Order: sequence, then structure tokens, then C-alpha cells
Amino acid sequence: MFRNALVGVDFRQGGRDAIALAAQLVDRDSTIALSHVYAGRFMPSHAVAPGVVREERERAETELRAARAEAGIDAELIVTQGPTPGRVLHELAEERDCDLLVLGSCHRGVLGRAMLGDDTRASTDGAPCAVAVAPGGYDERAAAIATIGVAYNGSAESRAALELARRLAGPLHAQIRALHIISLSPYDYSTVGAVLLDEINKRVDDADARMKSLTGVDGRAEYGLPDSDLEAFGAEVDLLIVGSRGYGPWGRLVHGSTSAQLARHSRGPLLIVPRLVPQKAADEELEETPSGVGA
Repeated sequence: MFRNALVGVDFRQGGRDAIALAAQLVDRDSTIALSHVYAGRFMPSHAVAPGVVREERERAETELRAARAEAGIDAELIVTQGPTPGRVLHELAEERDCDLLVLGSCHRGVLGRAMLGDDTRASTDGAPCAVAVAPGGYDERAAAIATIGVAYNGSAESRAALELARRLAGPLHAQIRALHIISLSPYDYSTVGAVLLDEINKRVDDADARMKSLTGVDGRAEYGLPDSDLEAFGAEVDLLIVGSRGYGPWGRLVHGSTSAQLARHSRGPLLIVPRLVPQKAADEELEETPSGVGA
């Protein structure tokens, strides 16, 4: 379980969802900080009105205390100002040596737009910890995590995701399910007819056999499209974990198609593991060239 979590709260549905997910992923004695980022003096209209900035901060502090009370958790409260929530949360997570940053996926909220939009691509690349994204309405249906899904293809990033799933599964008493999506590259389409079908079947059969050899994992491989099939897989489990190929989860998240699609449309909680998070690969895990499912 995670020990030091930072939760982005925007006082909308996404903030409540993020708090609910954080509560599922931390130990009882873990450190949780709820953080709200407001524009303050970075807003042109506020720069010449100190009273407005002070009122905005006081309102944020009041609402953050209310959010903590509603969630019934013991959490530190952080109200700060900055040009974008994404940049500020990234810096806070780094300064506090957090191992988890939790966000909501409410796109209509300020935080949702900032974290999942274009304005923080550079600033959030290289996030220093894992990033969890709660789906809309999660606070109303949050339940114990009994099944953990892993997007797996044998790459170092997917092995890190599987190792994290194993670390979480013990305390949660959860089952681990792993899915390898086999998809075709543009080069593959140069082969037509029965030869192509045979090649697809062989790839799926080989990958499925290796997936089933993973210790303590209900693994399978299938042919399909990573975006849509992993989105459906995420709806089957209580938490979906994917790896990141970039310098951090957000660098890949905002630039990469699969992770971006999942972050915006996943029907269940999503946990993105950055390359910077050290993980130990188990001996029984796959050692194959990544195909299709990279996050």
C-alpha cells in the first residue's frame, strides 16, 4: 500500500472521487495531504485586488476542511496558489517525497482540465510518483478493491505495473488479473489472407501460454485494440494498473494514445506507474518485445 499520498481537490465531483480513491490505496497509518490550488495573484484581475486573493484563499481553506470532514479521514490540508494545478501538484509531490498522487477525472472541473489538458504537458512530465485517476462518480460507488487488473506485455514498464499489483494485492486480499492485447503493426498488414490469420493466432496462442505461466496471476492474451479493450478490461476490475514508457506518467499520459484514452474514459480507477518508480521484476515474468499495449 502507499504510504505518502497527495490528493488534488477542486471542490467538484472530481475532488470527492479522488479522496475516495486515495482512501482505498493507503494504509491506516499513511500520510495523506489534501491540496487545493487556486490562481490567486496569477489571475490578472486578482493581481491588483489583494482582498479578493485573501477571500479566495479563506474560502478554499473552509471548503477543504469541509471535504476532509465529509470524507472522515485524517489528512493534512494544503492550500496554495500557482499558474496551473498540474505544475503545483507535481512540485508538491516532489517536495514531499510522495509515492502517490491522486486526481479526479472530472473534465468540467478546473483540476480535470488542467491535469488532463495540454497546458501542463511540459510541467508534469517526469512526475516523481505513481498517479491514480478516479473515474467520475467514484465516491458514490467506492468499494473494497477485490480484483486488480494489469495491462501487461512483457515490457519493463508492464513488469513494474505487475510488481506494484502484487505489492497491493497482499494487504487488499485481492486477485490479480493480467491482460496482454495483441495488435497488428502497419507492417503486418503487408501480409494478407490465411497467412496473416495464422500469424495472429500464433501470436495470441504464444502470448496466452506465457500469460498463464505467471505465478499468482490470472493472465490471458487476446487479439484486439489496446484503447478500447483495456477500457473494457478496466470495467471488469476494481483497479487497473498500467506502466509508463515516458520519463513520468504524465509525460506519457498526455502524449500517448493508450494512457490518455484510459485516463479520460476509463470506467474504473486507473493507476499509472512511472518509469522512475523502482520496481523489482520477478523471475517468472515475460521477457518479450512490447507490442500493442504500451501505456
